[in-house]
This record gives sequence, structure tokens and C-alpha cells, in this order.
Amino acid sequence: MKNRILWALVGLNVLLAATLAMRWSSDNTAVAQVRRPADYIMIPGEVNGGASAVVYMVDTSNGLLGAMAYDDATKVLNTMPPLDLARVFEAGGAGGAGAGGTGGTGRTPAGGTGTARPTGTR
Repeated sequence: MKNRILWALVGLNVLLAATLAMRWSSDNTAVAQVRRPADYIMIPGEVNGGASAVVYMVDTSNGLLGAMAYDDATKVLNTMPPLDLARVFEAGGAGGAGAGGTGGTGRTPAGGTGTARPTGTR
């Protein structure tokens, strides 16, 4: 009985050593391409004019926004295709910079921070 257990343990150690040797000797390209799971923020909300609630999901690792709502009448889970938040914020920043005529810096053309007055007046 002890002899059989001893040989089983020896065989298990050989198998583990072979597995360890293969992991060290092989290329780790498959392991390097595996991405870690994304981090999510889930926010409950309601839709104006709708009877169902919505769950907004922000994927903070990839910069995506999605939403899901359950429809009780049809018993269907409705999903919104993900939006790329980088594109949304990029478009919002470009439109706001030209709207004030000062490049969005909050400064006057003369370089001050107050309201511009013509020279020679107080």
C-alpha cells in the first residue's frame, strides 16, 4: 500500500515538473495577449417618459458607455450599443473652444482675466 502511494506521488511530481518546465521554456505570447477584465461603474437611472428603469454601465478601462433596460411587457432585455467616450468628449471640447472667441481660456485678447475695456477710459 505504501509503495503504491509513493509511486503515485513520484508520478505526480514528474507531471508537475514537466508542466513547470513547459511553461518556462515556451513563448508566453498567448499569455501576454490576454487582457485583464475591465473595471465597470454601474449607475441606475430612469428614462423620461418611460416606465422602465435603466442601468448605465461605464467601462473605465476601455472608455465605453452602454446601457440596459428590461421591458416587463415583452420580457426582453434591451441594450444600447456602447459609445466611445473619448470621441464624445473630444467633440465636446472642440465645439466649446471656438464658441467664446477666446480659445476657451477665459482670458481677454489682451491677456487679462477681467472684462476688456477700451484704452484711455476708467
